[in-house]
Amino acid sequence: MEENYKLYRVRELADGDEDFIMAIAAAFLEEVPEDAARLKKAVAEADYYTTYQAAHKMKPTIDLFELGVLDDLITVQDWGKLEKKDEDVSKELRTVLEAIEKTSEEIKKDFNL
Repeated sequence: MEENYKLYRVRELADGDEDFIMAIAAAFLEEVPEDAARLKKAVAEADYYTTYQAAHKMKPTIDLFELGVLDDLITVQDWGKLEKKDEDVSKELRTVLEAIEKTSEEIKKDFNL
């Protein structure tokens, strides 16, 4: 449990409410993988605006669950925001997507979702 993510901040927010923790974990699974797919497609298509939107939307959740890839996600977000056509963010994107995939699998197991 909690190899690819940390629940410290979620538990702090929940103040002992296990149902709340479960709801936050379920919300992660509902939203983040979908946003990650949107981000992956946007980067592949050099759709800067959608890249920025998707990365920006994901930041608070990635930070809350402490996936350890916030800096990489910000790099991808800024690539989109500033339309950095001459930069390659594929390495950072891959790091973010792998972290999300591992975390999603772990949350499914940890919470039986």
